Amino acid sequence: MTKYERMSEVLKALAHPARLQIVSGLIKDECNVTQIQKKMGLPQSTISQHLNVLKNCKIIKGRRERTKVCYRVINKYAKEIVKMMNK
Repeated sequence: MTKYERMSEVLKALAHPARLQIVSGLIKDECNVTQIQKKMGLPQSTISQHLNVLKNCKIIKGRRERTKVCYRVINKYAKEIVKMMNK
């Protein structure tokens, strides 16, 4: 996969407003599904679906803490895109 194909996949994943908001929040601070749900006011199942899309595109990664998984942004393209959009 070329650099442009990888960047295109990131852009596709970020094209949904909820995923863009999730990534923006995770850049600022790691958090789990419950915390994301409280901040966004969306059902847990919806948040989980969006997180799966972001994980599959290797934009975020989860780290298990006992019974919870804390997510963080690991993709540099996604970080740059969201930071530019938040200016």
